[in-house]
Amino acid sequence: MLEYTLESQLQSQGFKYVCGVDEAGRGPLCGPVVAAAVILPTDLQIEGLNDSKKLTEKRREKLFDIICEKAIAYSITYGTVEQINQTNILAATLDAMHRAVDSISVYAEHALIDGNIAKGFSIPATAVVHGDAISPSIAAASILAKVTRDRLCIELDAEYPMYGIARHKGYGTKEHMEALRKYGPAPIHRTKFIRFLDEGNQ
Repeated sequence: MLEYTLESQLQSQGFKYVCGVDEAGRGPLCGPVVAAAVILPTDLQIEGLNDSKKLTEKRREKLFDIICEKAIAYSITYGTVEQINQTNILAATLDAMHRAVDSISVYAEHALIDGNIAKGFSIPATAVVHGDAISPSIAAASILAKVTRDRLCIELDAEYPMYGIARHKGYGTKEHMEALRKYGPAPIHRTKFIRFLDEGNQ
């Protein structure tokens, strides 16, 4: 069971509401990157809450509903493919995280950010490496982001069925790479992530 150690330490310093922040979808070749921010009551114990990557899809879906019901507040935002193509994946991810923190319905006074970068936030923020396996708030954010991203992939698969996105969730699998070579990229693809197509034509 994950403990609210980081959240409690910050609360003891006067930060009443602490949100956990995480993202999903930095690595895939297509679709948006999704960020989430979550404020949980520090007396709330959610059985099985953990890093979303360590959970089954069925378990993530169940926890998604519990988190949305039990959280003090949460928000989910997107970095679009257009934004990723115009800037880069890191900039789009950070922007989505910033907006997740800023759009949460209860004002968060401190943010715990999964990873090693916590810059540009409108409130004090702390980077926590492997935070989704340490902080319940970050783990909850990772689940909201992952489930939302996976659901978006199902929608993209319906629109572009030739790529098999529902199966690989946009990652650079053999199936996806072969489909890209056969059909070419769609508007949902990240241009900087599929440069191998240009290299193959040289």
